[in-house]
Amino acid sequence: MNLHAHMTAILDELRQALIQADNERAARLVESITRARRIFVAGAGRSGLMMKGFAMRLMHLGLNVSVVGETVTPGMTDGDLLLIGSGSGATASLVNYAATARTIGATIALLTIQADSPIGRMADIILTIPAPTPKIDQAPVVRSVQPMGSLFEQALMVTLDALVLMLMAETGRDAKTMFAYHANLE
Repeated sequence: MNLHAHMTAILDELRQALIQADNERAARLVESITRARRIFVAGAGRSGLMMKGFAMRLMHLGLNVSVVGETVTPGMTDGDLLLIGSGSGATASLVNYAATARTIGATIALLTIQADSPIGRMADIILTIPAPTPKIDQAPVVRSVQPMGSLFEQALMVTLDALVLMLMAETGRDAKTMFAYHANLE
């Protein structure tokens, strides 16, 4: 198989996973993001990298956002939003973050493969992305030729970018106003 054939297979898988996204839940998530006093994002591994990319775009939108685990991350309080990206919804460190956020009274949102998971049972908002992962012992809704959780991680990034477009429409911001927040110490 050649490069283009692999890329076509990946794009087909992404399309199958993404068309199943729930628009109402996405709108509810956007509403929670715009209402939150502060937004905290978390994820582990490659999912964590996607969440960091989303945090960057939220910052570009002028929102008050922090990445959990960074040295400059402030303490969370009631009225804040914890947004977790986790395919399994069961990563121990992320489960602990959600439990702490629940105790504090923060809103918890989860982007995941598995809604019925430890984090899912604590979450106020769940946006599912059907994709296979070796961490969950179940038949996948969408099959993938890709290794590990690649399909979920790619679909997570595309979903987060679509949420950014929804947030841009909601806040009236455009690429030009967002660029004013772009790093200039490069």
